[in-house]
Amino acid sequence: MDRSVSSTRVVPDPAPPPGVRPRSAPRPRDILELLKPITWFPPMWAFMCGAVSSGAGLDGRLWFVAGGVLLAGPLVCGTSQAVNDWFDRHVDAINEPQRPIPSGRIPGRWGLYIAIIATLISAGIGWLLGPVVFVAGLVGLAFAWAYSAPPLRFKANGWLGPLVCGLTYEGLSWFTGAAVMLGSMPSVEVVIVLVMYSLGAHGIMVLNDFKAVEGDRQTGLTSLPVVMGVNVAARLACTTMAVAQIVVVALLAIWGFALSAVIVAAVLLAQIAAMPRLIRDPAKNAPWYNGVGVTLYVLGMLAAALGLGGYI
Repeated sequence: MDRSVSSTRVVPDPAPPPGVRPRSAPRPRDILELLKPITWFPPMWAFMCGAVSSGAGLDGRLWFVAGGVLLAGPLVCGTSQAVNDWFDRHVDAINEPQRPIPSGRIPGRWGLYIAIIATLISAGIGWLLGPVVFVAGLVGLAFAWAYSAPPLRFKANGWLGPLVCGLTYEGLSWFTGAAVMLGSMPSVEVVIVLVMYSLGAHGIMVLNDFKAVEGDRQTGLTSLPVVMGVNVAARLACTTMAVAQIVVVALLAIWGFALSAVIVAAVLLAQIAAMPRLIRDPAKNAPWYNGVGVTLYVLGMLAAALGLGGYI
């Protein structure tokens, strides 16, 4: 039996909703839902930005790029979703009982088994893509488990959890994309920009916590919306995203990537224009801002990558 975030009490595994008969094995569609394909986009996009920022042509590396996209999205990110849902099954029973594990559609310890199998497959694909990608993949997998699983359970800390997500979803995926293309370490400029976008993604991850405030509060998760309140947390998220992009704009201009700097500045201004609506009612408008503001954020990532790669 798994211990909750609070070390003083044991939380029993959630029972399926009344009238739902537990299954003996999960269906493929329920496994796919557990891996959350919609979450694969950010690391896949970041991987693409890394490949573009390297400035290297494909030159026979198409299969490596395809393997890297597979690794960043369905494999490492999918693994992180399975790990998270297994160790969050008690919280999900409160916030989202319709999810595959608390609903009983993925019964018993199948959620854990799926996470372990996905981890092994991810490590194997990373090995095939070369030593740099293999190490990056192992780091991503280690953080995927440490984020959700005891004893570290980084997500229990409202500051550390979003930071880990940002560094792995955005930064590590970007780094891997550049490394796949170059076959070596990316340039210092690329590393600095990916770190800044990773730090800015801390704000995006804080916005994602708004949907789980009640469950987090009941189970002792100290997410920033719980600790600070949704209004202050929303302002912090907006500030974090904006400051990171301001630094990127300044650096691109200093390095001579003027057009990229202008584009990133333009998408930042559009985000700032959308932020007042988010701040007026964060709990209600966070999903809307994730669709509008975050889209602009990742478009800025691509503009920066195009400049670093010498394409604009």
